[in-house]
Amino acid sequence: MVDKSEKFNWLVRVGYFSRAILYATLGIVALTSASKIAEGTNGVFQAVKDFPAGTAILWLMVVGLIAYALFRFSSTFFDIENNGTDAKGWGKRLGHAGSAIGHLALAWSAYQFASSSGGGGGSGGSGGGAQEAASGVLSVEFGGTVIGLLGIAFGIAAIFQIKKGLSGEFMNRISANAPDATRLLGGAGYSARGVVYGVIAWSLIQAGFMSGGAEQIKTLGDAVASLAGEGIVFTLVAVGLLLFGIFSLVLARYRIIPELGDDGRVPEFRT
Repeated sequence: MVDKSEKFNWLVRVGYFSRAILYATLGIVALTSASKIAEGTNGVFQAVKDFPAGTAILWLMVVGLIAYALFRFSSTFFDIENNGTDAKGWGKRLGHAGSAIGHLALAWSAYQFASSSGGGGGSGGSGGGAQEAASGVLSVEFGGTVIGLLGIAFGIAAIFQIKKGLSGEFMNRISANAPDATRLLGGAGYSARGVVYGVIAWSLIQAGFMSGGAEQIKTLGDAVASLAGEGIVFTLVAVGLLLFGIFSLVLARYRIIPELGDDGRVPEFRT
């Protein structure tokens, strides 16, 4: 019989596996297909759908990305990763909340492509789904503040991503049996992801606090596409995202997953 913590363990690992597919594909598309990366996130999911058994892979990604988002929400609200309640701890936890919301948006996009019988995902524009949702939020009182605060959360996440990449602190939660290249893969990957998160954060802040409108908001693929004219910066980010995909595959096997207790939220780690 599989207990609750073991189910949680496997869900998180499926989440990391889905993240591996997403970022590896994003990096490959950015490096090899200017037309697809110009389509932003839709171009990435269309590329996955074109794979053999692509629709099945997309459904796996839907489940995995939702699982990963729930893992990050658990970190935010229940502190299952022992980040603490001081300013630094809450900074990390708010960053995880931004990551969770971003991955839920990606899960929705993957769902649109997985459930579509045609070639597209059913939303208008590369970031149509996210922009439609943002338009709804912006239309209500204080909606701009909510979007702007989400942008700040993504900005905090971007800072911590780059900090992780430079410091290598992420290795503390990876098994010692992981491949020797894990530190290099993670360092390059987190740094590239931090740059992309920074672009997303700025787009949300513009939309929320500067009356930029929902069309300003960039999804993951849109953020990468916006760097396409930046020469070596774009190439380094694209390579970094590809490496982050490989790194996420390593995490799917070697990440130390927090142990769940009887109450579902005991912040312990497996050894």
